[in-house]
Amino acid sequence: MDTPKSGVLERFAIAVSNWSERWFPDSYIFALLGVIIVAIASVVIGAPVTDVAKSFGNGYWSLIPFTMQMAMLVIAGYVVSVSKPVQALINKLALIPKSARSAIVMVAVVSLLVSLLNWAMSTILTALLVIALAKRKELHMDYRAAAAAAIIGMGATWALGISSSAAQLQANKDSLPESIYNLTGVIPFTQTIFLPQSLVMIVVLMVVSIAICFWSAPKRDNTKTMQDFGLNFDEVEESTATQSSRPGDWLENSPLLSILVVLLGLVWMYFEFTSKNPILAISSLNTYNFVFLILGLALHGTPRNFLNAVSKAVPAVTGILIQFPLYGSIAFIMTNAVNGSGDSLSHYIAHFFVSIASHDTFAIVMGLYSAILGFFVPSGGGKWIIEAPYVMQAANDLQYHLGWSVQIYNAAEALPNLVNPFFMLPMLGVLKIKAKDIMGFTVTQLVVHLPLVLFLLWALGQTLDYVAPMK
Repeated sequence: MDTPKSGVLERFAIAVSNWSERWFPDSYIFALLGVIIVAIASVVIGAPVTDVAKSFGNGYWSLIPFTMQMAMLVIAGYVVSVSKPVQALINKLALIPKSARSAIVMVAVVSLLVSLLNWAMSTILTALLVIALAKRKELHMDYRAAAAAAIIGMGATWALGISSSAAQLQANKDSLPESIYNLTGVIPFTQTIFLPQSLVMIVVLMVVSIAICFWSAPKRDNTKTMQDFGLNFDEVEESTATQSSRPGDWLENSPLLSILVVLLGLVWMYFEFTSKNPILAISSLNTYNFVFLILGLALHGTPRNFLNAVSKAVPAVTGILIQFPLYGSIAFIMTNAVNGSGDSLSHYIAHFFVSIASHDTFAIVMGLYSAILGFFVPSGGGKWIIEAPYVMQAANDLQYHLGWSVQIYNAAEALPNLVNPFFMLPMLGVLKIKAKDIMGFTVTQLVVHLPLVLFLLWALGQTLDYVAPMK
């Protein structure tokens, strides 16, 4: 019996994957290269080497709060995932798919939908689902393709959803810097993420992303399972309760302290979620991490069981702790190292794109600019503060719809996440693989998404009329 040939997308994904596994460096090397490239470019535009060096050092610790949040995201997600109740629930969900490809499609659907509500939640939940599915050896599921499906929400839909940093900033006057507010006024959600054009774009991207996940998933001999990576997630957290010989032992193995702290946490959560929109509340990384840590403490029962789970989670945050400071340096060099005219590298990049844009080409030009800048400054909210003054001034000058300008930023800003390890690191830490392992499948998504996103931004933008800033 002849074996059916592999599809075009599968062959392309495997070819890129084989190349990246051999040639793609560790993501830390990738971050170091980013620093060097941005530093050289800043010197080329006339920024003094001393200013570039100062920006490097000053920016190195600028992402410490975010770094801590992301590290806690991984720890909290892992702690909850290894608890017996959650493991049982995820294992039941993992029994639904009947084939490797349907399993990968399930991961993609969960990633795309959850990312619309909360991007941080999508990265951890989908990683846990991948592990549960990968344990089903009879599925013979490609671990790399499933991991790539888990990150697809970050590369396709997250910035078009409720946790969009740019849309949230523009909808709240108190959050906007005065310079941006004077240009745009307040832009409500009805003019950004809830536009009918935005919803159309979400549906199209979801359908296409799922189709790519399905058709690029390796079959037969091309498959590389979790077992092929030599990974084992079968360790069960064992209770260490012992006969109490001293007060310290009793407190560690008694649920009393856990119950009291959980009750305090529940009271705080009640006020937090009743005083504001619950979706916006959970979109805060601090709130998200707090909820999951309290949940983890409750699910593990005793402080000792909880601490055992935390200790096993810590190695997964290595990449985050060592790489995120470099991304902070990149952002600082691009924005703070200026030449004799007072202009930074980000200003020159923005000026170039704005200068070549017209009303008809605005969506494509700004989309490319946002995607390129996002590769070096992978921060939705922070990058919008950098980008908005130039983009929104151009939108006003060209009489282009301001809300759709925000969506151009959102849709294009997500694209670099398909190849930039920045937002992959928490998920990769849980899955215990590297960026090079999944790059073949995320690059396949990017090759299709880039022209599709630019076309949709242009075509849908043509249906909208300019609305003056609302102040």
